[in-house]
Amino acid sequence: MPLSFFKSKRVTPDLSFIGVDMHSHLLPGLDDGLQDVADSVRFIATLKDMGYQHFICTPHILHGIHPNSPETILPALAIMQKALIEADVQVGTGAAAEYMVDLEMEEALKKHQTVLPLGKQYVLIEMSYAAPSPNIESVIFELQLQGYKPVLAHPERYNFFHHMPAQLTRLRDMGCLLQLNLLSLSDYYGTGVRRFAEKLVKENQIDFAGTDLHHQRHLDALIELASQKSFYQLLQPLKLRNQELA
Repeated sequence: MPLSFFKSKRVTPDLSFIGVDMHSHLLPGLDDGLQDVADSVRFIATLKDMGYQHFICTPHILHGIHPNSPETILPALAIMQKALIEADVQVGTGAAAEYMVDLEMEEALKKHQTVLPLGKQYVLIEMSYAAPSPNIESVIFELQLQGYKPVLAHPERYNFFHHMPAQLTRLRDMGCLLQLNLLSLSDYYGTGVRRFAEKLVKENQIDFAGTDLHHQRHLDALIELASQKSFYQLLQPLKLRNQELA
C-alpha cells in the first residue's frame, strides 16, 4: 500500500487485499445468521463494495442445535446464488461449514461422512467458548489423515487460550491453521479479545481472516473498523491465504 494511504486517520473501506470471505453466516435460514435471502443479497452487495470478490458461506454444524449437512446447506446456496444473479450482484460464491468439534463430529469423520471444505482441503472447526473440546487433537489428526487441513475459527475469542497460550501453540504445531475474526481487532468482543488478536497478528500466527458476519450489527461494526487506517497498518505484514480459496 502506498505511504500516502496512511496520511489521514480515516479511509474508504478496502478489503480487496483479503478478497475472499471464508467465514460467514450469510446463507439464509440455516443457523443464527441471516434469515432472509434479500438480506443475504444486501450484505454481499455491501461487502463487494468494500472489496470482496468471493464468498464461502459457513453455516454452523452443531448437533442438536444447528443440525446442518450438505443436504440443507447446498440448496440454500443455490437459492442465494439465484437471488444474486437476479440482483446483478456479480461475485463468486460457495459453501462450506463451521464444524463444532464434539463427539458427533469425530464419529462422523470416522464414518467418512461427507465434509464440506473451504476450497478443496481446508476444514473450518470451532470449539465451545467455555472450554476446549477434549477431543480437539483427535479431530485434527483424523482430518489430516483424510487429507484435510484443519482451520480453527477465531482462536482469539477462546478466553482459555489467553491464559494458556501453550495450548494454542500445541494445535499449531500439530498443523492446525488459525482464522482471525476481523471484528476481534476492534473492541466488539471485548478488550481482552482485541489484545489477544493483536498479539496473534503481531506474532504472525494468523493464516486466514474472516468476517464471521451474522447480522446488521456485525456489518456496521465491520464498516467502521475498515474505515480506520490503523486496521490496515496492523494487518499489512500478514500473508493471508484467503485468496487461495477463490
